[in-house]
Amino acid sequence: MVLGLIMALMAGSLVCMQNIFNSKVSERAGSWATTVLVLGLGFLASLMIGLAFEGGRLFALHHMQSWYGFSGLIGVGVVICLVQGIRRLGPTYAVSIVLTSQLLFALLWDSLGWFGLTQVPLTFRQILGVLVIIAGVIIFKFSGERRAA
Repeated sequence: MVLGLIMALMAGSLVCMQNIFNSKVSERAGSWATTVLVLGLGFLASLMIGLAFEGGRLFALHHMQSWYGFSGLIGVGVVICLVQGIRRLGPTYAVSIVLTSQLLFALLWDSLGWFGLTQVPLTFRQILGVLVIIAGVIIFKFSGERRAA
């Protein structure tokens, strides 16, 4: 469990860093060029590391639903939406909304058992937790605004 927590914390840090880098690239190259760069370099790195560690087993996709392979297309939407969200809202506010949205949809899909997930009962505490996070994002957004005197 500790390793899982460490890996999740690292993932959060890396996603935040990637979002900042993506927005900086996008300022100079545009959203589509950023997406090509991010996903293209990610593909090359994944391919090289995967081949180094797994060799030919890398492409052994046993018992996988064929439509799961389209997750790379979802990645295009993720990068484009993040780059545009950060450009329009700023990194902290955009990432706050993205993380809240991730939690909300993960909770929804878990509770409905969609996409091959084991259905998990929705509880009042889970709903309350998401509402507290949403309230936190709203407080964060409006606490930084200055009023004209």
